[in-house]
Amino acid sequence: MIKLLLIVPFIGMCLLLPFANRIEPYIFGLPFLLFWIILWMVLSSAILAIVYKYDPANQGGEEK
Repeated sequence: MIKLLLIVPFIGMCLLLPFANRIEPYIFGLPFLLFWIILWMVLSSAILAIVYKYDPANQGGEEK
């Protein structure tokens, strides 16, 4: 079930991108669209880390 979180970055980058396609307002000196893309890159990394940590397939110890 935790893997369903992986849909969130897809929605943010692909489906919501047309709504963020504008220049104004500037955030941290960046046009809004560029800020939006960078924000979702950072959020995608955080979501991937959460999924990796809580995925039951990764809970086992190392096998030798």
